[in-house]
This record gives sequence, C-alpha cells and structure tokens, in this order.
Amino acid sequence: MNTAAPALEISGLTKSFGTTRALEEVDLVVESGTVHCVLGENGAGKSTLCHVVGGSVAPDTGGLRLYGSPYAPRRPADALAAGIAMVHQHFSLVPTLTVGENMRLLRLRDLPRRVARVREEYGLELDLDARVSELPVGVRQRAEIVKALLREPRLLVLDEPTGVLGPAETDALLATCRRIAESGHAVVLVTHKLGEVARAGDAATVLRGGRVSGGGPLAELPPERLVPLMIGRPAGSLDAGLAGTIGLAADGNSPETGASGAGKTRAGGPEPAGRALTVGAAEPGGRAGAGERAGAGGRAGAGGKAAARVTQALRLRDVSVRRADGTSALDEVSLDVGYGEIVGIAGVEGNGQSELMALLGGSLAPVAGRVELDGRDLTRAAPRERSRAGLGVVPEDRLHEGCVPQLRVADNLFLGRLDRFRRHGVLLDRRAMDRAADSVLTGHGIRADGPGALMSSLSGGNQQKVVLARELALDPLVCLAAAQPTRGLDIGAVGAVHSRIRDAAAAGTGVLVVSSELSELLVLCDRIAVAYRGKLLGPVDPAEPDARERIGALMLGARASRSGPENTGRTPEALR
Repeated sequence: MNTAAPALEISGLTKSFGTTRALEEVDLVVESGTVHCVLGENGAGKSTLCHVVGGSVAPDTGGLRLYGSPYAPRRPADALAAGIAMVHQHFSLVPTLTVGENMRLLRLRDLPRRVARVREEYGLELDLDARVSELPVGVRQRAEIVKALLREPRLLVLDEPTGVLGPAETDALLATCRRIAESGHAVVLVTHKLGEVARAGDAATVLRGGRVSGGGPLAELPPERLVPLMIGRPAGSLDAGLAGTIGLAADGNSPETGASGAGKTRAGGPEPAGRALTVGAAEPGGRAGAGERAGAGGRAGAGGKAAARVTQALRLRDVSVRRADGTSALDEVSLDVGYGEIVGIAGVEGNGQSELMALLGGSLAPVAGRVELDGRDLTRAAPRERSRAGLGVVPEDRLHEGCVPQLRVADNLFLGRLDRFRRHGVLLDRRAMDRAADSVLTGHGIRADGPGALMSSLSGGNQQKVVLARELALDPLVCLAAAQPTRGLDIGAVGAVHSRIRDAAAAGTGVLVVSSELSELLVLCDRIAVAYRGKLLGPVDPAEPDARERIGALMLGARASRSGPENTGRTPEALR
C-alpha cells in the first residue's frame, strides 16, 4: 500500500440505468487518513457511487485507483479482497441467524480476537447470541458496522449509517470514523446530516443530479455553502424544523450540540423515575385537545375550538406485548391520539418503539390491552382490515416491512387497493394503474425510471417516499402512524414530508410520529411522550422552554414533571 497516495481516486465516472443517468463525469479524491463526506439529495447518485466502489455495479465509463494502484472490481468479493468494507443502507445480515452466526459466515481467522478488538477500540457492544430478526433496527445497523470492522479494512464506506442509530450510537459511530482516519486509513461517509459532517468530516463532495456540484476541505465549506450546493437554495431559507432535522441550527450554521439531539439533562442529573403515564389529549388550558386542529388549517393551539367528538382517532388502553424470548416489550401502555393532533414518541431505540409500530401494523399481537381506531376495536384485526378502517402505518424498516422490492413501483403504491384497477373484477388495467402511479410520483417528487421500475431500483429515500405516499392516500385516513418518516431523506424531501404530515393533521387525521430526531418532534408535535423500558413517560409540551431538557431527562427514566408521580424505585439506566 502506497500510503502517500490518496486512498481512493475516481475520475470521469459515468453510470446509467436505462434512460436514467445516475452518475455523470464524477471526479472524487479521498485522501488517506481522512473522513470524506458525500452529500446530496435522494437520487443524486450517492448510493450508486457506493455500489461502484463496492464492486456490485460496473461503471459505464471512468476509472478508479486505490492507494495509487488501478482498481476495477467486477464483484463485491474483489472489493473485500482489496481491503474495502461497505455498510449499505439496507441490511445484509441473515435475519434467521444469531449475530454470532452471521459473524462466523465471514470465515475470518481469529474471529474472537477481532470481535474483542472492535469492542475495545470502538466501544461497539453486541449480544452475539441474539437473533437478528428480533433486534431493533438500530442494533442491526450496529451489527452491520461491527461486521465491516471485523475485516480490518483500509477503506470503509458507510452509506447513510446513522439513519437508524440512536444519539449515543451515532456519537460512537462518528468517533469510530475519526479513529479509523487517525490510524492512517480512510472513511467515505454518505450522509445528509450536516451536523455529522461538521463533527466527523475532513472533506466533502456534493452530488446533485448525478454530477459533482462542489466540494473541498470542510474548513473551507461551512454549512451555509454546503446547503445551496445540495438543494440550490440558501441555508437561510430553511425553516427551523427542517434545519434541526438535518443537523443545522436555525441560523443555518452547524449546531455545537452535536448529533445527539436530545439536549442536556438538568444540572444535578435526572429526576427520579416515575410510573408510566397515560399519554392522552392535552388538558384544558394546555395545547392541542382532541380534534382541535381538524378543519383549522393550521397548528393546534392556535385558537381552534375542540370538536364535540367523544372518541379519539387512535386509542391504546393498557397494552402489553411480549418479545419472542418472553421479555416485556410494552408494559401496560396507554396512548390517545386526537383527531387533527400530532403526537410524537421520542426515546433511544430498543425501548419498545419497534414493537409499538408492529402492534399498530398488525404483525404483533398484544398479550393484554385494547387498540381502537375511531372507536372501533382493532386489537385482533389483520393488516388489511386496519388499512381499510383508515389506519396508515409507515414502518421503520421500509425495505423489509413497508414494500415488496421485487414488484414495480406502481404495484407498491397501490398494495391493498388493486381492486380499483380491475376490469370485470379480474384483470388489472395496468395502463390506468401506471397513469395513477405517475401522478403520485410527480406529486411526491419520487425519482424513479417510471411506474414500471422495480422498487429495488430506487434509492432508499425514494423508497421511503413511495411508502409514505401510499399510506397518505388511504381513504379514509383516520390515523397515520409513521416511524422515522424522514430517515434517509434529503433536505428537500424532509421539508415535503413535514408539510404532508401537517396537511394530514390539518384535514383532521390523527398522526403518531416515532422518531429519533428530537428536533423534528419538537417542531412537528403537539405532545411528545418518551419510550423507556417498554413504558411511555410524559407527555411533554414542546412549547415549554425546557422541553428539550425534560425529554432528555425522560430518556434516562425521569418522571414527566416536578409535580408528577412519586418515584417507583426503578434505577435509571445510562443511555447506551
């Protein structure tokens, strides 16, 4: 290895898929001992670039050099042999195996020593006996990263790695990137979060429409210069919620608080842990009550009168869920989501959020409790029945739970609603379906090679847009439950999703948002609860001056307010 040469040199790289030009004349240089960030909107070509470097996609034209030597991989095995490890957006672990069994598939010498080294050097802990299918997506991503590091790569490529990680895990990953760079190797970090770029990166390249729109040392590229390179408009034009979600302060500069987003707990540590609270509609005199937003055309709490409806859009009562190993995932959880209200669920991943979404989607049954939609009991209802009743669900794992990658985009957009395109009750009118799908693609800004493109050919962000567009199109749409709705989305798409969520609430739909992006929840939501050890703590009013600090304390198991319930005696755990 020639350590004086750049770790990776790409020149004139061009790649097309059908009529879609994914990359065009891309030049990029990654220096040894650096973290090089690649930025861009969804569909800008970032993932395609990663696939070319990783050997799973061959370029049409252009060349690559690795540490000064020509590099032309024909398959992923060539990249691995050259010392390149990849962590893609979508998981590669075998879900039916344990974490340890997946690691043994690598067939590496001294595997126990390598696992111990990764744990000691990078602080990445894993339960090797845990079955992958039963892990939260954040832990799965951590396992993917450990799997890549076990190969001791000289170039690590990470494609949107922090989208499914909690605050502490994100901090650990960024520290890992810095350690790898300091060891003399290099990291390519694909991300849309400018706070992460500022904390971990040395240089950046921005892709826009498959071309390089700019780049250079980050010392010369402050956020206010990166944003227009990505989206074509100044950073100052972004609203506070959008700026916070992508890791910018409201003034367009990178925040000093880092990626954690949870704020700091109060001086002196968190308050005593309290019992779980019913997270219901706001009390009189507070912010949004049930139905307050419906028909108001704006945010709740703006003076609208509460509607005279008795039931909530969504109601959970004393719901308990067990994991496959018998442990408690949800413990007597009660939750109300009013018509026209946006309720947020914050918390470190692995505290019951995944099981809550699986419960709402119908793939996980409770051992106790009741789930109601518009007053109707859906506790044992099948997923199709829930959709027809008006419950839209956007799962956190869009690829494996939210879509069928082998089907066309049009088919995925109308899953469960194909009857509207049947002729004589039997044959599908593909032309009518494609026309309708094309209208959705245009309206939601989904970049695809037409309605007939396979879902698997779309970037992760565009797959997310398809899933969200499908659920928003339910008629009726009584309640929308969305997990990580902006995960992996670019700046423009994040803003569009926020607008669509607000529009749905303004039309009277109840909305439940589960997100690890606290800045997003603080701007979008009327109330925020915190998932902790299978319970919901809170709620917290986002309008309160210390809302961020209080939510941060709740993530450590503190009670919701100073006048809340007495300490149950539970010992708060540190965030992992």
